[in-house]
Amino acid sequence: MLNILSIDLEDWFHILDHASIASPEQWNNFEPRIDTNAHRLLDLLEQNQQKATWFCLGWMARKHPQLIKQIAKSHHIACHSDLHELVYTQSPKRFKEDTLRAKEELENLTGSKLEAYRASGFSVTSRTPWFFEILLECGFTLDSSVFPARRSHGGFPEFRIAEPCRISVGGLTLKEFPMNTRRFLGKDLVFSGGGYFRALPYSFIRNSFAKSNYVMTYFHPRDFDPDQPRIDSLPLKRKFMSYIGLKSSENKLRRLLQDYNFVDLPTAERQIEWERTPLVKF
Repeated sequence: MLNILSIDLEDWFHILDHASIASPEQWNNFEPRIDTNAHRLLDLLEQNQQKATWFCLGWMARKHPQLIKQIAKSHHIACHSDLHELVYTQSPKRFKEDTLRAKEELENLTGSKLEAYRASGFSVTSRTPWFFEILLECGFTLDSSVFPARRSHGGFPEFRIAEPCRISVGGLTLKEFPMNTRRFLGKDLVFSGGGYFRALPYSFIRNSFAKSNYVMTYFHPRDFDPDQPRIDSLPLKRKFMSYIGLKSSENKLRRLLQDYNFVDLPTAERQIEWERTPLVKF
């Protein structure tokens, strides 16, 4: 059983694809809650002796450098883009510029080379076949951007693989850690992060973990902040998924960390026999 713990370092206003919170200029007008929320998770991980990969925005490196330095003392730092934009809204050139900017910011701050990436909103899709090639050009060797099911932002159901695999592009290979899924009522269901984790009962989550040989979690500090400001102009479905289960989510995560052992991405990479994993060519 391979359970990977990952956290996307974003603030409460980093909700994708909504005009009122879309630009960094707007973000500067909001009160940050990331220090309190990130430290809540750091304390919880330390109490349970668990290590995680933290996918960080380059913007966060500029705005909260001390926080990222503190996280890097105990956990693995990875890249989550610079300005938290959906991949499929960008040209390949713009995406590469954003990615290199974030990578440089985070590497300069931590003093370590970044090898892992996650796209904002899991927004790599069948419409962005250039995505993997650009990651390799930027020096990444690990990725966790594929969401092999349908979702409002991105989603790559055509990918069909929900376990570690290799992606071959132009003679180079990227190691992919997609989101895991569970077949439930005829659909591929994600249960291990974000609004899905908050919405589902813990009994279902625990049962799903027990039936899975591979789980890739993805949490955000805001997932455990019931006092965060609400964005009232969000569409009803998005508002539901953004705020459901906030009061019970921290206790749910605490139980999960007590029930299961987790590893960060580099540890998981070392445990996998990559030559036996599926090979996907782009």
